[in-house]
Amino acid sequence: MKDSLIYVVEDNKVYNKLVVGYFNKNGFPNVKSFFSGKDCVREVKNGEQPEIIIQDYYMDEMNGIEVLKRVKKLSPKTEFIFLTGNESTEVAVNSMKYGAYDYIIKDEVALDKANDKIQKILNVKQLKRKNKTIKKYMIVTVVILVIIVLFSILLYGFNIFN
Repeated sequence: MKDSLIYVVEDNKVYNKLVVGYFNKNGFPNVKSFFSGKDCVREVKNGEQPEIIIQDYYMDEMNGIEVLKRVKKLSPKTEFIFLTGNESTEVAVNSMKYGAYDYIIKDEVALDKANDKIQKILNVKQLKRKNKTIKKYMIVTVVILVIIVLFSILLYGFNIFN
């Protein structure tokens, strides 16, 4: 899951580069960088479906919640982590209300916190995939057992009448 597509949406070019570099160094080679929410949304409209989007709240043209709403319509399984300097409780609550996974205030350990959240998101997604596969195998197994039981009943039933 380390090859999962991650978007970083941050209009501060220095911080954007810092975040991308951090995740590349921590084993995530598939990180795409955007300096505006508009560019991020356009890429999703073009068919990409990132697993996770790490984004700032305040950006030119469109704020983080607007990006979240638009991307969720196109890619509902994409998870969002806000990484922002905005300490407003109202903004944090609204971001969560619209489907953000977490809201992290930029500080000296913010990237470590974001990395922990990414690990949790990817682990949950991997468990969901495994559960889906197990359910498919269970259904196939039950169908096979039902066929065997029905075949046995028919075979036994015909032997009684012969």
